[in-house]
Amino acid sequence: MSNDISIRRAVREDCPRLLELVHELAVYEKAPEEVTVTLEHFTDSGFGPNPVWWAFVVTVDGVVEGFALYYIRYSTWKGQRLYLEDLIVTEKMRGKGLGKLLFDRLLQEVKEKKFSGMVWQVLDWNEPAINFYKRYNASFDAGWVNCAVTVS
Repeated sequence: MSNDISIRRAVREDCPRLLELVHELAVYEKAPEEVTVTLEHFTDSGFGPNPVWWAFVVTVDGVVEGFALYYIRYSTWKGQRLYLEDLIVTEKMRGKGLGKLLFDRLLQEVKEKKFSGMVWQVLDWNEPAINFYKRYNASFDAGWVNCAVTVS
């Protein structure tokens, strides 16, 4: 692997590549048809006049090989928390420490912004991700059921 690895904040120009990785993740999670966001909406949501998400990217030789996208969640019990929406590393680059670099950068962001913590979800069958999070002593809560509603 190259030694030219860097982490930086995502910029508008990264959005097409980020969406490519979102599609790669959707295939991995066995739900490729679930990605319906357009590039325009995705880009505007992160870099328009009222951004609702932020991200860090990890590059290898100048190519984005992974990213961590987050937003701010408010808990009436805990206050502001960083919500990790997606942590993605390309299949060919998994196992090389890029995910750790991204996760560590998120933890730094939590401290810098004085959030009360970070929360996220992981699929119960995704053993590689679960094992990765266990290395951080993450707690897993089986007592909650995910809910969603789609409005058309």
